[in-house]
Amino acid sequence: MPTSSDSSATPDGQPQDADEQAAWRGRVQALASAADGIRQASDRWDAVSDSYCDEDGWPVDETGYADGKVARDAAAWEHVETFLAHGSDVLAGVRAAAQPADYLDGPISADLLRLRGIDSVLERAGEIHRQWDQVIALMEGSMPGSRELYEERAREIRNSEGWHYADELSYSGAALARAADYLTDRIGVDQATHTGPVQAALARSASGQRGATAASPPPSAVSDPPAVRRSR
Repeated sequence: MPTSSDSSATPDGQPQDADEQAAWRGRVQALASAADGIRQASDRWDAVSDSYCDEDGWPVDETGYADGKVARDAAAWEHVETFLAHGSDVLAGVRAAAQPADYLDGPISADLLRLRGIDSVLERAGEIHRQWDQVIALMEGSMPGSRELYEERAREIRNSEGWHYADELSYSGAALARAADYLTDRIGVDQATHTGPVQAALARSASGQRGATAASPPPSAVSDPPAVRRSR
């Protein structure tokens, strides 16, 4: 029986649902756009931050400096929300689809290595989001004027605390999107037979990089060495 036009074939000949692939591409594109949005927010601030400071880097216009950081953090947090909505699912799909060769010597090997600490970043950002929800719930019943004031301040605190994780996601999140895009054609394939080899590959890679003899992939809570950061 001929294959339906709604399905594509995976490399091993298994049918792949077109809707599943389209949904995957949509999530991947959302993450790529979110990572780019965080970088743009950071770049916009870096382009003007020095104008608020003296030659030694100390703010001379404290109000303008503070307002600029608030604007940067707010713009970045909007994109963090995208990672909270889609990041974990895409990460799970990438880890299921990736094969040993992808980790050791492939077009996305560097990107896969950058994902080691992303679990912790997503979890901590998620905790900030949950705390925000709790704060908003506690404000129920407050007087309208006071609620707006407290909510604005709480939002600034959330965004400020989330900036560190936003900055990390501009790098590790971009790596996740690139790896996920590369692996799109494998989504939906049963990867159970790859689980053991992938773990062994990660262990060998970690051992080679750090001189350790790890028996399993390094804990996800260990963050990648960050690239040179620009923002104060």
